[in-house]
This record gives sequence, C-alpha cells and structure tokens, in this order.
Amino acid sequence: MTRTGEPFTHGEACLLSDVKGREFLISLDESASFHFDKGSLPHSDIIGSPEGSTLHSSKGAALVALRPRLVDHVLRMKRGAAVMYPKDAGALITWADISPGSVVVEAGTGSGALTLALSRAVGASGKVVSVERRADHATHARRLIESFAGTVPANVDLRVGEVEDVLTEIHPDRIVLDIPEPWHSVPIAADVLPGGGGFACYLPTVPQVQTVREAMSVTRAFTGSETFEIMLRTWTVDGRSVRPDHRMVGHTGFLTVSRKRLPAVNR
Repeated sequence: MTRTGEPFTHGEACLLSDVKGREFLISLDESASFHFDKGSLPHSDIIGSPEGSTLHSSKGAALVALRPRLVDHVLRMKRGAAVMYPKDAGALITWADISPGSVVVEAGTGSGALTLALSRAVGASGKVVSVERRADHATHARRLIESFAGTVPANVDLRVGEVEDVLTEIHPDRIVLDIPEPWHSVPIAADVLPGGGGFACYLPTVPQVQTVREAMSVTRAFTGSETFEIMLRTWTVDGRSVRPDHRMVGHTGFLTVSRKRLPAVNR
C-alpha cells in the first residue's frame, strides 16, 4: 500500500535531495543523523514530517525528504548479484505482456530488483514465483526486498532450487529468465506454457542470445520472437539551454521475448 504524503516513521527509507540535485538514500533511525558537506540533519527532524517536506541542515542547506521510488532503490541498493536496470525491466514487463493476474516464474532472483517490479505488475490477483539456485543470493535478495517493501509482498514466493523443477509444478503463463544459460530451460518452458503464454530472457552477450534463440527454434513452439536492447539518454533542461547529457546508459543487456504457439491440428 502506498504511503505517499504521509509522515515518515522510524525504520523506513528516506531519499534526501539537495538544491544541486544530489540524492542520498538513508534508513531513518531516531538516534542517528545524516552528515554531508553542507552540515548535518538529525533523523528525528525527518521522522514525523510529511513526505515532500523541506528541512534544513546545521549549515542551512535545504533538503527535500521523499520516499524512494523503486528505481531509486534499484540503482542505489547494495547489490549481490547483477541487477536488471529499470529501463530493461520496464520494457520486459511491457513486451512480455505481464499484467494484473499473471502467474510468473522468474529465475534467478538475483538482487530482487526485477522481482519487485514483477510483483507490482501482476498485482494482488497475480503471483510471482522467483527461483534462485544460490542460497546466499536468495538470502541477500530477501533482505533487499524487505528493505524496500517492509516485507516480502504477499504475491511473491521466494524459492531456492532449480527453475525446471518449479516450472513443472507451477505451469505459469509467463516465464522470465535472468540466468547465464537459459537455453537449458527452453524445452521445458515450451512444454509447460499454455498457448499464447509469454517467454522472456535477459542476456548480456551476443553468443548467449544466439544460443537461446537456436534452442527456441529447435522446439518449434515459439512465435513472434524478438531480441532488442534499450538505450536511455537523459537531457539537461535549464531555461533556453536544452541539450542531451554527455553520458547515457547504453548497452546493459539483450531482451528476448516470445510467445507459445500450439502445434497445427489437421482437420
């Protein structure tokens, strides 16, 4: 449940933004203070203040207090495994047509960033079963998910094990693979998906993409397959000075999406 605009409480995350646009993610503790080059700010000044409040440091610097968005959490959290960038997660959810009510099997959980995005996409009527092979990564992902959401969302089932075992049990309508060798899971994905079900994977290199696309082709079970990457370029807008920023977020990974087709029936 969103708490937009409500007062901050002890233990929750807070994003502080200064006049230069710098942002600082902190966890509120009544006994702690935030320190930066423009002075300090006791957390107790933030706790009890409504979201969006402007507070001032010991040196008079203005800081706006906001609750972090999911994108803030993903880009600033202490990562264990590699994380899928928000630009890629948003595109994956759209192209794989993941929506309220979808039942999704995800592998691997990694740092939990995509798990949180999938949880929001499927809503209360859907379900995300996220599988991680490594127990240490699964433990770290659980902590990161809880640090943002307060607890593991009710529509998320975190598991440690092999995704192939989970696929035969769950029979989802969407499969999302963010693992190094997803081609090993392609035959069983082709078997368990219903007609029209969505398959998606995320890979960093061209050879990996070639291998998974070949595995998909061998099954003869997929249609409408596409592979693409997303580039993100921000712009500076300052009065009449409008220009692209010098840096952009270029290649981070390749998205491959497809849908299950049923065998032809002779009539």
